[in-house]
Amino acid sequence: MSATGEEKAHGSGSETSSTHQLEIYERPRGWRGIYYHTATQVCLVGFVCFMCPGMFNALTGLGAGGQVDATSSANANAALYATFAFFAFFSGSVHNVLGPRLCLLLGTWGYSLYIASYLATNIHPGAGDFVVVAGAMLGVCAALVWTAQGSLMMAYPTEAQKGTFIGYFWAIFNLGGVVGSAVAFGSNYNSTANKVGNGTYIVFLILTLTGVILPLFLADPYKMIRTDGTRVTPIRHPSWKTEFISLFVALRTDPWIVLLFPMFFASNYFYTWQFNDYNGALFNIRTRGLNNFVYWTAQIFGSFFIGHFVLDLRRFRRRVRAFMGWSIVVVFVFSVHLWSYYYQFLLDSMWQTTAYWLMGAMSNDPAKLAVFTGFYKCFQSAGSAVVWRLDAVQKPYMDIFISTWVLAAAGMICAFPLVYARVKDYTEMDDEAL
Repeated sequence: MSATGEEKAHGSGSETSSTHQLEIYERPRGWRGIYYHTATQVCLVGFVCFMCPGMFNALTGLGAGGQVDATSSANANAALYATFAFFAFFSGSVHNVLGPRLCLLLGTWGYSLYIASYLATNIHPGAGDFVVVAGAMLGVCAALVWTAQGSLMMAYPTEAQKGTFIGYFWAIFNLGGVVGSAVAFGSNYNSTANKVGNGTYIVFLILTLTGVILPLFLADPYKMIRTDGTRVTPIRHPSWKTEFISLFVALRTDPWIVLLFPMFFASNYFYTWQFNDYNGALFNIRTRGLNNFVYWTAQIFGSFFIGHFVLDLRRFRRRVRAFMGWSIVVVFVFSVHLWSYYYQFLLDSMWQTTAYWLMGAMSNDPAKLAVFTGFYKCFQSAGSAVVWRLDAVQKPYMDIFISTWVLAAAGMICAFPLVYARVKDYTEMDDEAL
């Protein structure tokens, strides 16, 4: 049933430590082999996010949530990311008690509620406060969704596959934004109201409700065997007290993660300028839909390019690939901001893919990765809450643009020492668990 040996582990392309032997398991065959394949499960998580966060992105990318007045949408996003930031700090601990499937089941409901709030606003124009409340509730739900997603996406592939698997997920997830944008563009092509109609919101609502059901089809992580025969570390279910203590244990035992916090903070900050202050302010509802379609389509290629062709390029050692990925993102940060039209292309998915890959290079343990993902979404959402509130109080567009550029550059500079000192050519066994 199983065998041990470093030669077999190395022959599979894994980059785990050569100083420890790994136990190798035989993977299931036939349809079970397909269902329990790690790529299949990561793609299924991608479809969950296709239906829920993907539709949220399509709606947000239209500017003002598809409405004329951007104030309610900006306030809703500020409330969303404020609660997201608070609960994401603890969501890794919650995830390790409830498990990823239950976290996804509970969290996806928030996206349906949020879409429904915009439909209610279309029917009753005075329901703007409902959108803000729905945004705050979605923040709690989104913390559960993204922590579970990040943990599975980084734990299932072998270390030689992490960039590729992140690319798979990001391509499917962003396809949700592409489909949602196409729906918005087509259904509002002849609109003279300059806002999204009820039919668009209803389609989005149906798709998000479909996403609520999909987590039921996910396999249990403890049954998963990677393509190199190594078993995924089972999700632990300790006490709440133990899990909350693990937050501080993670910081104490792996303090390098702190150097990624500025990168995390900036990782969704640029959405406000892209969506409300560029797309929402300069275009009508038809061209907003077209721009949004192009934007999310470009995310698919950006993520797969840096994930598969750079971060998983097998001819180079992992440390070399880490420097290559960092350098490419830095170049895009400055080139994109120098020529702001190209905000419509590539940078977002390359940034997110690189951030996840760096975290995945630090451990393969789902429990530890859940804590890291919680930190990621906490600081990411804090940045988003700040900038959406700045937009709601109508700060000048140029101020938001400059702050976006500065934070993006600072995030990459702060991440460089971690890339240099913490990313190794293989993961030590001591890094595998909290």
